[in-house]
Amino acid sequence: QVRFVESGGGLVQPGGSLRLSCAASRSISIYGMGWYRQAPGKQRELVAVITSGFSIEYEDSVKDRFTVSRDNAKNTVSLQMNSLRPEDTAVYYCNTVAGSSGHYHPAGYWGQGTQVTVSS
Repeated sequence: QVRFVESGGGLVQPGGSLRLSCAASRSISIYGMGWYRQAPGKQRELVAVITSGFSIEYEDSVKDRFTVSRDNAKNTVSLQMNSLRPEDTAVYYCNTVAGSSGHYHPAGYWGQGTQVTVSS
């Protein structure tokens, strides 16, 4: 199984930006990859997917603000987050995903995640 290490989180003011990175322990080129987040007291939710064929989907609340990308040569996946809002505060995780459009589910081991806090 592939293991992941997320990084890049931090404290940012509303309207600010962060770029999250996910480093995989081995090649991820054959996998769909997803960014998830879990806010306190809430279930983990999928916010962005990039398939092995580079198709991309976003959860509605992050469309036009977040951009997911992948670099298979470096075994990394990134999430550029702009126009951040307090409701984006959560621990962010990456994972492989399985399934199909609108019906993805996590398929690998969870890393420790990276905390994103949006607050003034």
